[in-house]
Amino acid sequence: MTAPRQVLKGSTYLVTRRCSQRQFLLKPSEITNGIFKYVLAVAAVRYHIKVHAYCVLSNHFHLVVTDPMGRLPAFAQMLASLVARALNASWGRWESFWAPSSYSAVRLEGPEAVLEKAAYTLANPVAAHLVRRGQEWPGLWSAPEKVGTRAEEVQRPEVFFDPLGEMPESETLELVAPKGFDSAEEFGEKLRMRLTELEEKAARDGRGFLGVRRVLAQRHTDRPEGREPRRNLKPRVAAVDKWKRVEALARVTAFVKAYREALERFRQGARDVVFPRGTYLLRITLGVRCAAAG
Repeated sequence: MTAPRQVLKGSTYLVTRRCSQRQFLLKPSEITNGIFKYVLAVAAVRYHIKVHAYCVLSNHFHLVVTDPMGRLPAFAQMLASLVARALNASWGRWESFWAPSSYSAVRLEGPEAVLEKAAYTLANPVAAHLVRRGQEWPGLWSAPEKVGTRAEEVQRPEVFFDPLGEMPESETLELVAPKGFDSAEEFGEKLRMRLTELEEKAARDGRGFLGVRRVLAQRHTDRPEGREPRRNLKPRVAAVDKWKRVEALARVTAFVKAYREALERFRQGARDVVFPRGTYLLRITLGVRCAAAG
């Protein structure tokens, strides 16, 4: 049985999702970049999500976001659904776009963990030895110096989306600093410095880089060489400090225990049962009572 996921207002996450069979269905192109950025902008505004960093590689994406209203699942569902439908249409596909059970939302404990995962996100094209610097990546990639600057106006793509439909003609996408930093400039500079360290580390390992030209020449049905990693751990939380992680895992364990006890009572007919704070699906679908923030 899958453990319930606690969704707390104000939490910051590293969100990841991978394409079906690791195919390059998100390979950089004007259409792919335009669709993903537009849907990200619309979904972020609709669900009040604050975006700190993003990188869309050919077969997966990473986002670092804060969820002030506790609506991350709805945001992630809208993003994944519309991107999949729009890009499937552009590729002439009908099959599943995303790999089963590939959605991951790791709650980040403390500003140090947020900074580390934001740098990890932006270093992904370099760590994968696709390009020498993250800024060379031809797909979507959020530059550290853009944090805290004027929001970007993203136009609705001319493909897939009905001009007479409900989706807006344009939406704004803004990169903001996460909590725990004195200013956007401080976060952006620390992010740039940590990113440079990760890029230099990748350059020292002796492997070559594929390069932009060969990345763009790949077919969307291609996939990385080698076997797909399986049965890896799927963390729920991340922290730079060991004890912060221990405390966070203890809170997750306590939530799961309280949730399952409340769910058992609810199944037995007790409609006045109070579910633990952060219960999401049953609150949204059935309106169950949840504990208030302490």
